[in-house]
Amino acid sequence: MKNKIPTYRKQKGYSQEKLATMLGVSRQTVISIEKGKYNPSLPLALIIAEIFETKVEELFFLEDSDYKKI
Repeated sequence: MKNKIPTYRKQKGYSQEKLATMLGVSRQTVISIEKGKYNPSLPLALIIAEIFETKVEELFFLEDSDYKKI
């Protein structure tokens, strides 16, 4: 799963550390989510969307190759 978190985070002027603190997770978790190595739980994804004042489906999306994994 891909995401636009780095773009939204930079627009808000948040560091990875600040976002991690806001979410109650480690900076490494934020890095892993941004790189697409870790998919957040639904509650965490909803909180991220709320922080960035957008919808979950605006932040997270599947690529064609992801559909083959389902």
